[in-house]
Amino acid sequence: MPALALENLSVHYGKQQVIGPVTLHLNTDQLTVFIGKSGGGKSSLLNHIYDRLSSNRSIALIPQDLGLVDTLSAYQNVYMGQLYRHSTLYNLTNLIRPRQTDIAAVHEQLKQLDLADKCWQPVGELSGGQQQRIAIARALYQQADLLIADEPCSALDGPRANQAMQLLRQQYPGAIIALHDLDVALKYADRIIGIADGQIALDQPTARLTHQSLLDFY
Repeated sequence: MPALALENLSVHYGKQQVIGPVTLHLNTDQLTVFIGKSGGGKSSLLNHIYDRLSSNRSIALIPQDLGLVDTLSAYQNVYMGQLYRHSTLYNLTNLIRPRQTDIAAVHEQLKQLDLADKCWQPVGELSGGQQQRIAIARALYQQADLLIADEPCSALDGPRANQAMQLLRQQYPGAIIALHDLDVALKYADRIIGIADGQIALDQPTARLTHQSLLDFY
């Protein structure tokens, strides 16, 4: 089982310690969900993990700010998930004058998320929930080794959130995701880790947890 070992980890922003010291071993073949109140350290820990792993593994990242280019179309933003697979010349020409094979592949990802009709629309013109689904489509299209996502469904309602999580789970059995929706966490995670004040306050296989036990953590 590929694993990431964080031993006595501390993360600082300036002089402020936002994580740790914590020791945490993560199995990158399972879906691990971080939960916790805003400001508790989830994003800082995710960012550190991404920095540690991205130097030698292909990581699909859905940051909290989504990392989209508002002036580019949905197609162009999703296509950027596979920039690393092609030469600079191929990518430049394909972003300007897309090839039919790439259009079809991106269109399929958008179709799964009910966004096929937004393919050529600038993402800056889309709603927050639609933009979030564009970022999810980009991660699916990337076909990386591992997914790291920070609140990827926060702007989606129940059915949309489940649709997105089902697709992400199918594409990425190995994932590390921060979520605020406890029901979604219980439904899709293999392991749930609760972060509070920069410390690990909960760490259990999902099968041992209930909605009430997660509420008690908060």
